[in-house]
Amino acid sequence: MDENTTFNVLVGVTGSVAAIKIPILIKSVLELRSETRYNYKVRLIVTEHAKHFFEWTEMPLDVLRYDDSSEWVTWKGRGDPVLHIELGKWADIMVIAPMDANTLAKVALGMCDNLVTCTVRAWNFSKPLLFCPAMNTRMWDHPITATHISTLRAWGFIQIPPITKTLMCGDTGVGAMAEVEAIVEKIKLIADMKMNRTQ
Repeated sequence: MDENTTFNVLVGVTGSVAAIKIPILIKSVLELRSETRYNYKVRLIVTEHAKHFFEWTEMPLDVLRYDDSSEWVTWKGRGDPVLHIELGKWADIMVIAPMDANTLAKVALGMCDNLVTCTVRAWNFSKPLLFCPAMNTRMWDHPITATHISTLRAWGFIQIPPITKTLMCGDTGVGAMAEVEAIVEKIKLIADMKMNRTQ
């Protein structure tokens, strides 16, 4: 497949227990290659807390993986590539799944203290950015959450809302990350729209 049929998916993973689903999400996106005529490529950025929930070895070998330390491997001095800028240029779409309450607040306030939030802060708004909130129901119900969600949506970011289920803590309510199938379907829909425009 040539570059005209390639769709680059940048996945940001933050420190919610829903990050345990990331290996399934990544594999499901790559499986779209067999269902469509597009060559899906995936790169993965994780926060330090996200690392607690899955192992690098669970990922397909062709998925490039980055964490905060990666930022300083490529940059030694003036003129060297800046990773969070380069990742944004590479991507056709960014998907933050899960987006924990802390990262939601940081992004809404413009903070950029890790590779995920730096990439978002430098995001090209002509490209889609999906975010999939995941947090405890009490955190979801806090008034500030709605304010932060509204801010991101006002910028044009696309929310895939959380769902109701029994959470890892034992509470039942809204706050669980959307099902993998729903996230993948949205990615596929956006890829179809982009590819149809460019053909």
